[in-house]
Amino acid sequence: MGARATLSAVPDSPLTAPDAPQRPYVREVHGDAVADPYHWMADKTDPDFVAYLEAENAWADAATAHLDALREELYGDIAARTKQTDLSVPLHVKHSDGTAYWYYTRTTEGQNYSRSCRLPATSRDDVPDVTEPHADEQVLLDVNLIAEGHAYTALGWSEVSPDGRRLAYSVDLTGDERYDLYVLDLATGAIIDGPVRGVGAGGSWAGDDWLFYTRLDAAWRPHEVWRHRIGDAASDALVLTEPDERFWMGLGTSRDDRWVIVELGSKVTSETHLIPADQPTAAPRCVAPRRQGVEYAVEVGPDALWIVHNDDAPQFMLSRATLDATDASAWETVLPHDPATRLLGVSVYDRAVVLSHRTDGLPGVRVFDRLPGGELGAATEVTFDEEIYDVAAEDAPDSDTDRIRFGYESLTAPPSVWEYRLDTGERRLLKEMPVLDHPEHGPYDRTRYVAERLWATAHDGTRVPISLVRRSDTPVDGTAPGLLYGYGSYEIPIDPHFAVSRISLLDRGLVFAIAHVRGGGELGRPWYEAGKELHKANTFTDFVACARELAAQGYVAPGRLAAEGGSAGGLLMGAVANSAPDAFRAIHAAVPFVDPVTTILNPDLPLTVMEWEEWGDPLHDPAVYGYMKTYAPYENVAAQAYPAILATTSYHDTRVEVTEPAKWIARLRDFATNGQEHPILLRTEMAGGHGGVSGRYKAWRERAWQLAWLMDQVGAA
Repeated sequence: MGARATLSAVPDSPLTAPDAPQRPYVREVHGDAVADPYHWMADKTDPDFVAYLEAENAWADAATAHLDALREELYGDIAARTKQTDLSVPLHVKHSDGTAYWYYTRTTEGQNYSRSCRLPATSRDDVPDVTEPHADEQVLLDVNLIAEGHAYTALGWSEVSPDGRRLAYSVDLTGDERYDLYVLDLATGAIIDGPVRGVGAGGSWAGDDWLFYTRLDAAWRPHEVWRHRIGDAASDALVLTEPDERFWMGLGTSRDDRWVIVELGSKVTSETHLIPADQPTAAPRCVAPRRQGVEYAVEVGPDALWIVHNDDAPQFMLSRATLDATDASAWETVLPHDPATRLLGVSVYDRAVVLSHRTDGLPGVRVFDRLPGGELGAATEVTFDEEIYDVAAEDAPDSDTDRIRFGYESLTAPPSVWEYRLDTGERRLLKEMPVLDHPEHGPYDRTRYVAERLWATAHDGTRVPISLVRRSDTPVDGTAPGLLYGYGSYEIPIDPHFAVSRISLLDRGLVFAIAHVRGGGELGRPWYEAGKELHKANTFTDFVACARELAAQGYVAPGRLAAEGGSAGGLLMGAVANSAPDAFRAIHAAVPFVDPVTTILNPDLPLTVMEWEEWGDPLHDPAVYGYMKTYAPYENVAAQAYPAILATTSYHDTRVEVTEPAKWIARLRDFATNGQEHPILLRTEMAGGHGGVSGRYKAWRERAWQLAWLMDQVGAA
C-alpha cells in the first residue's frame, strides 16, 4: 500500500479528513489474490460504516464551509430564474365512456412536488387557459400530500383507467425503488385499493377493473408479472415469471387500450408478450420467441403489429406483422436497414407513422403519411435551424389524432413543446419553459451564448463529437475554466440539453461541454458496441481526448478544467482520474460505479447478472476479469497526484451501492500524494436514492452544493 496522505485540519475547524478503518480481506478469483482492506464496507448496516459516512459528511461540510455564500447565491440563481408556479401543456385524452379531458400538472411556489389535474374537454382545438385553476378543475393526485412526514418521496407509475374513473399510482418513500401501489376513485378521491406492497415502478390497466404489476426478486430485478382485480386482493395471480437472471420485465398498454404489453429484455435480447385487455386472465401470447442477440420492440396498431428490430440489421429496421403473429417469420419489411441511421422507435396513428431515429450524431423525428391500405407514403423530416439540439416525439394518446407533439431544446434554447399537424406539416409552439429575469443579472438572452460542435481525435483515429456552449464574450485564448461532462454506457446518448443551473456557470466565464464518447448511443449501435465489454477502455480514452482537444483549441485552460459524470459516468470519472490525472483540476463523480470488479463478481448483488452483457462476466471468464482489472477505478488507485475529487452518493441507492464510492474515497486518501492541495471528499445523502434527493428545492440545493465546489476548484467562483 502507498503511504496514507495526511490532510491538515480545516482552518477554524477541529475536524480532519476521516481515516477509514482497515480490516484484512483477500479476494481470490481465477488464481488472482487481491487485498481489499475496505471490503468490510459491503455491510452498509455496520455501525462503523454508518459512523464513517457521517464523519465524511461532517468533513465535507467543514472543508467547504467557505462556499456557503456561493452555494446560497447559486441556489438563489436557480430559484430566481425558475417559474415556480407553473403548469404543463394540457393534453387531450378521450376515454372509453365517451368523456374527454385535458390533463396537465401544476407546480406551486413553496411546494416540492406537482399536482396532477384535469378539466373536461370539448375538442382538441379548444385548448383551455388553465393558468389559474378553473372552476371545473379536478385535482387527481397531489404528491405534496403523499410526501408529508417523509424525507424522500418518488412517484413511480401514475395512470388513469381507460374509462377515466380511477387512478392507479405507485410511490417509493425510501429511495430503494420498491413501490407501493394504490388505486383512487376519482369521483370521491378515496383510496379504494391498496397498498400492494413492494412492487416495481411500472404497471398497466387491463380494462377498468384489472391491473397488472411487476414484482422484484432479491437482486431488485422485475422478474414476475402479476394481475390484480380492483377491490379483490384474493384475485392476485402470477401471470408470467422470467427465470433468466439477465432479463428484466416491463409493462405497457397499447394506444387503443386493447392489449397489455409485457416486455422482457436483457442488454442484447428481447421478447414481447400480449394479453387481451378484455380477457385479463388469458395466457400471454409471445409475439416472437427470443433469439440471443436479437432485440425488438412492438407497437400495437389497430390492424397490425409494427416492429423495430435488429435481426440482421445492426442499426435496426422496421417491419410489420399481423396482430396474431407468434414468430419472426411473419415479419414483413417496411423500412430496410440503413447503416447511417439508427432507428429508435415508431408510433402508429390512423393518419401517419412517426419514426424516432438518430442520424449524424443527433436525434430526429420523421413523419410518414399512411396510405389507405396502411402502407407508408411520403416522408417528412422535422428539421431545425440549430447545429446541435435534442428533439423527441411525444406519444399522442388517441389513434385518430390529426396532430402530434414533440419536445425540443438545445444548449441555449429552453425546453419547448411543439404541435405538428399531420395533414399540413404546420408546426406551432405550444409552450417554452420560461426563464425568468434575474433580479441582479437581468433577463436570459440566448443570443449572448454560443453553442458549437467540435471533434476530438481518439487514440485509434476515431473522431469523437463534443457539444460545447459558452458566453459569446468568453475568450477562446486558453484561459477560461471549463466543465466536461461524460457518460458512455448502455447506448444512452447525452444529447445537448438546457439547464437553468448552467446559466450561472456560463455567466461566470465557464465553458461547458459534453463528450459524446463511445459506449453511449450518440452515433448508433456501432458506437455503443465500440465502448462496451472488451472495448470499454475506448470510453475512457475518448473522454481524455476530448479534454485535451478543448485545451488544444484554447477553449479552456489546461489547469482549469473539471470533469463530471454519474453512475456509469462515475466509472468514467474514476478511470480517467487514474489514467490522466493531469488533464483535470477537479472531478465530481455522482453515485459512481467505481468498484465494478467486486460488484460484477457477486451475482447476489442487485442487477449484477443483468450487467454481464454490458461489461462482461468476470466470474466465469478469466479474460474479462483481467480486462476489467485494468480499468476498474478502485483497483487502480496509485501513489500519484490526483485532481480534487468529490464523490456524491445516497445511502439507499440500490443501483450503485453506497459501499463503492466510500471504498474508493478511502483508498484515494491512502494513495494520493497531493491531498492537502487537492481535497478528496465524500458526501452521502442519507435519505436518497440513485437519483439523489427528492423534491425540487432539495434537488436545487444539492446541485448548488456540487456546482459551488466545482467552480471553486477551477477558479470560477
